[in-house]
Amino acid sequence: MSTPEKTVAAPSGRGMFVVWMVLAALFFVIFTGLGTWQVRRLGWKLKLIHDVNTRVHAAVVETPGRAKWDAIKAGHLQFLHVQLAGHFVPGKQTLVHGSSDLGYGFWVMAPLLTQRGFTVMVNRGWVPANTEIKPGAEAKIAPPTGQVSLTGLLRFSMPGGSFLRSNKPAKNLWYSRDVMGIAKARGLNPADVAPYFVDEAAVAGQKFPAGGLTRIHFRNEHLSYAITWYLLALGTLLGAWIVIKHRKRDLASRVRPVA
Repeated sequence: MSTPEKTVAAPSGRGMFVVWMVLAALFFVIFTGLGTWQVRRLGWKLKLIHDVNTRVHAAVVETPGRAKWDAIKAGHLQFLHVQLAGHFVPGKQTLVHGSSDLGYGFWVMAPLLTQRGFTVMVNRGWVPANTEIKPGAEAKIAPPTGQVSLTGLLRFSMPGGSFLRSNKPAKNLWYSRDVMGIAKARGLNPADVAPYFVDEAAVAGQKFPAGGLTRIHFRNEHLSYAITWYLLALGTLLGAWIVIKHRKRDLASRVRPVA
C-alpha cells in the first residue's frame, strides 16, 4: 500500500525579503518626496524670475527709505529699478575686487547722501585691474561733486567676503560688496546707511567706472532634478516588482514532494 505524498517547503528567506520590501518602500517615499519638493521649488523659482524681470524693466521708483529697510533685510525687492538724488560723500570711495563681463578688476563703491537724509552705497561700476587704474589711484575715478541724480538696480549687501577670501577692512582689502562693513570702515553711521547698495546704470560718455553691468541670472534646474527623483522612485518600484517576482518563483521551486 503506497503512502500519500507530502510537500515540504524549504527555508524561504522571508526575513531578507521583508527587509528589501521595507527598504524599497522607504526609498520610494524619499525619492517621491524629493521630486515633489523640486516641483515646488520650480514654481518658486519661476515666480522669482518673473518678479525680478518685472522689477528690472519697470519704471524707476524712489529708492526705498527707512520704512522698507526691514523688508529688504528679509530678502525682498532685489533688482528693484530705483532712482536717487543727493551728493557723494567725498573721500569715502572703496574698491572691491570682483569680476564682470569685461574681466577681472574692481567695483567702485561710493556712499551717496540722499536728499532724504540717509546714505545709500552706490556701486558706480567696474574698473580694470591694470596699471592705469589700481587701488590707491582712486583720484582718477573720483565720483562727481555737487548734486547728482542717478538710476540703477537695488542689490542686497554681500557681507563677509567672497569664497575663500574674507574682507580685511584693516588692510583696505575687499572681496565682496559688504555695505555695513564698508560703511563702518569709512566712518559712516550704520544707522543712517541703507542695508542695500545700488548698481548704477551706465553713464553716457563715461568709460570707467563702467556701469550697467549687473548680472541677472538664476539657475533653474529644478525640473530636471524633479524628473531625476521621480525616475529613481519609478526605478525603485520596478526593482521591488522584480524582487517580488523572483520571490514567487523561488517559493514555487522550493516546494518539493516528500514520500
